[in-house]
Amino acid sequence: MTVRVLFVCSGNICRSPLGAQVLTARLGPDAPAFVVESAGTIAQDGAPMDDAAAAQSVRLGGDPSGHRSRYLTPEIVASADLVLTAERSHRAAAVGLAPRASKRAFTIKQFARVIDGLEPGDLADVGSPQELVERVARLRGVVPPPADPAADDVDDPYRRSESTHVRVADEIDSALVTIADALRAVS
Repeated sequence: MTVRVLFVCSGNICRSPLGAQVLTARLGPDAPAFVVESAGTIAQDGAPMDDAAAAQSVRLGGDPSGHRSRYLTPEIVASADLVLTAERSHRAAAVGLAPRASKRAFTIKQFARVIDGLEPGDLADVGSPQELVERVARLRGVVPPPADPAADDVDDPYRRSESTHVRVADEIDSALVTIADALRAVS
C-alpha cells in the first residue's frame, strides 16, 4: 500500500517542495513505497521552484526539475497519510480544509522532535508508516513542547540571503533524516 506524505508551505516554491524532494532522497531504495507531494496555502498553480531553494534541494540530493507549484485543497489534505507543514499556521490551514487530518498533521520539526523524544519501546510494535503517524499523534503530548512554540516552525527563506536558504534547508534536512529513518524502519 502506497503511503502519501504531503508537505505544505505558503507559495509551494521553497520549503514544501524542498521537503518533498529531500525526503524522497532520504528514503532511498524505500522511496517507491511513498508518494511524496507538496502544495501551498497561497500558491499559484504551475510556478517552478525558487532558484535558491532548488539549489539547496540539489545540494541535499533532491531533484527540483519537475516541480510545479499547486494550491492546497481539501482533497489534497484528505488524501494524505501524513501532512508535514513548514509552520504551525500551515498546519492550521490544512486542518481547516480537512478537519479529520488533525491527527495526521504536524510541522516538520514537531514530527521529528516527537519521534526523537519517544522511548525506544514506544514504537517497538509499530508495523506501518500509518501506524507510526497514529502513534506519534497519540504520544505527541508526552514529549515536552519547546519553550518557544515558534521553534517548531521553519522560517520562510523566500527572497532572502543564500545563508538563510542554507540554514532553512539544513533545518528541514535535519528533521527529515529522523523522519525518513522512522518511516523506513516500519515500511
